[in-house]
Amino acid sequence: MTRIFDDPAEFAADAVAGFADLHAGLVRAVPGGVVRRSRPPGGKVAVVVGGGSGHYPAFMGLVGPGFADGAVVGNIFTSPSTAQAYSVGRLAQSGRGVVFTYGNYAGDVMNFGLAGERLEADGIPARQVVVTDDVASADASEGHRRRGIAGDFVVFKALAAAAERGLDLDGVVRAGEKANARTFTIGLAFSGCTFPGADTPHFTVPDGAMGLGLGIHGEPGLKDVPTMPAPAMARLLVDRLLAERPAGADGRAAVILNGLGSTKHEELFVLWAHVAPLLREAGLTLVAPEVGELVTSLDMGGVSLTVTWLDDELEELWLDPATTPAWRRGDTTGGDDTDVDQELADLTAEAVPVEGDAASREAAALVVAGLAAATAAVHEAEQELGRMDAVAGDGDHGRGMVRGLDHGLAAARQAADAGWGVQGVLTAAGDAWAEHAGGTSGVLWGAGLRAAGARLGNAGTPAAADVAAACRAYLDALGDLGKASLGDKTLLDAAGPFVDVLERATAEGASGGLGDAWRAAADVADRAAVATADLVPQVGRARPLAARSVGTPDPGAVSFALCVAAAVPAARH
Repeated sequence: MTRIFDDPAEFAADAVAGFADLHAGLVRAVPGGVVRRSRPPGGKVAVVVGGGSGHYPAFMGLVGPGFADGAVVGNIFTSPSTAQAYSVGRLAQSGRGVVFTYGNYAGDVMNFGLAGERLEADGIPARQVVVTDDVASADASEGHRRRGIAGDFVVFKALAAAAERGLDLDGVVRAGEKANARTFTIGLAFSGCTFPGADTPHFTVPDGAMGLGLGIHGEPGLKDVPTMPAPAMARLLVDRLLAERPAGADGRAAVILNGLGSTKHEELFVLWAHVAPLLREAGLTLVAPEVGELVTSLDMGGVSLTVTWLDDELEELWLDPATTPAWRRGDTTGGDDTDVDQELADLTAEAVPVEGDAASREAAALVVAGLAAATAAVHEAEQELGRMDAVAGDGDHGRGMVRGLDHGLAAARQAADAGWGVQGVLTAAGDAWAEHAGGTSGVLWGAGLRAAGARLGNAGTPAAADVAAACRAYLDALGDLGKASLGDKTLLDAAGPFVDVLERATAEGASGGLGDAWRAAADVADRAAVATADLVPQVGRARPLAARSVGTPDPGAVSFALCVAAAVPAARH
């Protein structure tokens, strides 16, 4: 993954452009991803899959007759933004509602959920089906906390086939939720993956070992196990999944042996020669098994085994035909001949009059200066933030923060040049940040900046107490959306102490005004961020690898501390 790229930060967008050109007969590019070129006459429930890029054929390779109606494509291993998901959902729908379906990751849950709310506000019914197949990431008693990995494919197929058959929105969701409840996956990593433009792998596997319980976003395995020959490897994977057999399952199963990116098909065939007999010996009837690359992780070396326990309905949905750029089964010709309107819907907001008096515009200029300083600081720390995130996550935090700040700063400058006051500038920055950063941090920062702006308005010079109240509104928005608490090892662990000190210092009337109060709060935020090294993550992608995270500060907390420290000079004016 280090050989072919232009701008690494735009790798996903460049890949979508080439993919859509090559497969123009099946898909067309739209803002946020791709949608089907045609659909059955009369419309259907739209099934929209999605997540970060780097997983091809998932997600855009699964768009076409019998499969997905659209795919939302985020940056490498990063949740798409709310705006991207809303755009694809709106353009994929044909009058019978939308089902968003994706793996269980905090950023995806937040962004697709907010996109669904926006569609509902437009009068388009929208539902969510979250995939939770990774048995290594949580115990069965906490199945709702499990990640979504290669089992995505089976759940997506069940949803899509149900929609293609003409089921209503409730029926499609019911079929997808049933498939998810009966789908289980376990994976092994042999080597890490390398981001486009990077010189070294995202993580490494010790010599003579394999990572058991890997994720698909560059997360290492939950524990290392000794390297073993194919028969023992097959036994390890099969035994773990047989332990999850649902009560009443009759033995029919859809099975996927999935390569993670650089494991050769011949190797997969060798492993399948041992997996299949073990499954049959356990009484399973293998229904149209798949061996190959279906849900990958860039160039990671590794495999995963998925078992979906079928009933009559799920078997039919699994066997229904589909035609996509990356996967085909049966014949889908006949009936899928209604061309989708080629003119993109206008998704831009209606123009609103610029608001901002002279005092607020002057304060807005300081907001822009603070954002510029924060942008420079995070650019300098990008690699270190990525390294922290890679310890127990997917390593995208540095790149996501850089993208968010770059686009947020550009939008803030444009709003300030247009004459907007503080609220307009912060709102523009937050919306652009959320759209272009993606992931959990993108949606949280976007919501936080919007909330802060709403507290300050577009008129007058904000007093120190007003700024403190705006920061409290920022913090409340993060807590409401992210559902995290102090001590969960998130950016709240730095933002909370920052706001507490800022409120106290401004209320007491710090001798140096807002500048000194901000400096004191930023110092506390920095110490709090460093102290997160001792915490165990309770939410987010780091949670399944909690033990690995101890000793490393939370990258979200560290980047927050960097931003508020960089903004001290602007606060002193």
